[in-house]
Amino acid sequence: MEGLRWIKVVNNMAVHPVPNPSTGRTPTTHSAKNQGPSKPKFPLKKPVHPKAEEVTRAGVVWVAVSAGLVILVLLIIFILQNQERVTVNYLGATGELSLGMALFIAAVTGGLLVAIAGAARILQLRSQRRHPKDDSSGPGTAGGKEH
Repeated sequence: MEGLRWIKVVNNMAVHPVPNPSTGRTPTTHSAKNQGPSKPKFPLKKPVHPKAEEVTRAGVVWVAVSAGLVILVLLIIFILQNQERVTVNYLGATGELSLGMALFIAAVTGGLLVAIAGAARILQLRSQRRHPKDDSSGPGTAGGKEH
């Protein structure tokens, strides 16, 4: 039962070690043979040079161009494998073109619509940031002034 009372508790706070009543000694957290500095249980990682993880614009552009080229090659393969002629009707206009090209035009048109909607939202947020509305007359304030 020697290790049961390690600290004295006052107002739910640990204050100091309490001597063991049977031995009269104050418990310690380490034995006499471990007085020196302890070794870490796991090897420490070598420090990484701060510039090693830095992202540069050239690196970002290189990754973007590489990804774009991969997507372009996959798109060309798709178009070449879907050469069957199909009739396309759109708002009264009728035409024939390859299935791959029709799907490509549809995808690009959808992407443009998403880009236009995103650009409109970005412009709206920038406008709100530049010209914030005066919210001082809202609830919780009397005539725009706090008392």
